[in-house]
Amino acid sequence: MKPIDPQAALEQMWKLAPQYAEAKANRIHLEEFTRTLKATLMKASGVDAIGAQEREAYAHPDYRTHLDGLRAAVEAEETLRWRLVASQTAVDIWRSQNAANRMIDRSAA
Repeated sequence: MKPIDPQAALEQMWKLAPQYAEAKANRIHLEEFTRTLKATLMKASGVDAIGAQEREAYAHPDYRTHLDGLRAAVEAEETLRWRLVASQTAVDIWRSQNAANRMIDRSAA
């Protein structure tokens, strides 16, 4: 097993943080925009019944395209989040290993 470089892990976290923030902002924006898009499509459907408007909005190609974009945004956010988690875990493991090594050194002295 290769040794853990905590500095490299921290640099990775520093590098990924703005990308993660942007990905999260994009995902939240798309989630919030879903209601706006649905309302716009319902209004443009040209039918009076609310249920029929909703059905038409959900079936509209623009709504499906929006959902594909939302899926991509969630995938990007989750990929970055798990990379950050992995880097944080590497630092935690390194910290634990060093604490264990200090205990071994103290007991040998």
